[in-house]
Amino acid sequence: MILNADFHIHSLFSMAASKDMRPQKLLDSCVIKGIDVIGSGDAIHPKWRQMWDDPDINYHGVTIIPTAEVEGKGKVHHLILMKDFDTAENIYSEMTPFSRNISTGGRPHVALTGERIAEIVHNNGGYIGPAHAFTPWTGMYGKFESITECYGSEVVDFLELGLSADTSYAAGIEELKEIPFLSNSDAHSPAVNKIAREFNRIKVSSNSVKDIISAVLNNRIVLNAGFFPEEGKYNRTACTRCFRQFSALKAESFNWKCPDDGGAIKRGVHDRAKYLSKEGFTTKRPDYVHIIPLGEIIKNVLKTSSPNTKGCLKLYAEFIREFDNEINVLLNVDPCELSELNAEVGLAVEKFRSNEIILHPGGGGMYGNFEIPYR
Repeated sequence: MILNADFHIHSLFSMAASKDMRPQKLLDSCVIKGIDVIGSGDAIHPKWRQMWDDPDINYHGVTIIPTAEVEGKGKVHHLILMKDFDTAENIYSEMTPFSRNISTGGRPHVALTGERIAEIVHNNGGYIGPAHAFTPWTGMYGKFESITECYGSEVVDFLELGLSADTSYAAGIEELKEIPFLSNSDAHSPAVNKIAREFNRIKVSSNSVKDIISAVLNNRIVLNAGFFPEEGKYNRTACTRCFRQFSALKAESFNWKCPDDGGAIKRGVHDRAKYLSKEGFTTKRPDYVHIIPLGEIIKNVLKTSSPNTKGCLKLYAEFIREFDNEINVLLNVDPCELSELNAEVGLAVEKFRSNEIILHPGGGGMYGNFEIPYR
């Protein structure tokens, strides 16, 4: 059995999250998107756990994996997977003395090292790995030179790549050779252009929580799918004020201060991964398929400012009605069939499947963007 899974999202209790980020809206979006497994996100938060107890929730056959993200010392973010919400409650109890906002914030700050956080998680039967590992401000590799420096003697069960990286960025880092890679959305909204904008395809014997977690731990991930890394807002080394991009060598020569406006230059994920990789070393990994959310493609085709305009939503609904779900449209349906509904959308899907997209990399906190060559 092959399932599509997104393990990292947030609830309405997280900072900058939509107030629509509620269980039923989230599950409804999973059906439209084509997601079989969704992380609960924010499972350590007491009120969010309670919201999943609602007997009127229609799960649509989607499996919920209790997950959470916590911020540890140094503002490093960690992703946690759990077998049930009781495990989340136990972790909450052990972390409470070390956090001022664990009862109020969806992604709490916990004043503990990565090693101590991992120890608490493992002792309670949970699993842990770095969230968006390469992000300069809050990723493990933004703060540490190695896994051991962050997690000490504790086992790292997986690594989340983040929106600014794909498998190619991490496959050359020797210490990661045995660690499964995850690609997740980190969505703060149930909007279909946010949920599962990155996802994993896993091979399981059933859709039980136990089998799904086992598939992650034993690297039965058959596909990672997500952004072109250049679309991420920290992909390239750039000034955090004016967003001018630099090579790592040039940034170093300027002492990491922008010569134009004095802003801080932040090392990008691309350069950081290159620095950490061992020349000539790589590991065999599942394919990584670059995708663009269907709503973003339609926005580009209709030349609108948002994928949520009436025209975009109408055309999006027509594609879902005709082809069942978004992932099916993006990965499986023949572009010729898509073109029968809208020729430019069909061509756009064909172009990104063949990596013919024109990319303008992001950096310094500004997202990158793409162009679709229609001729």
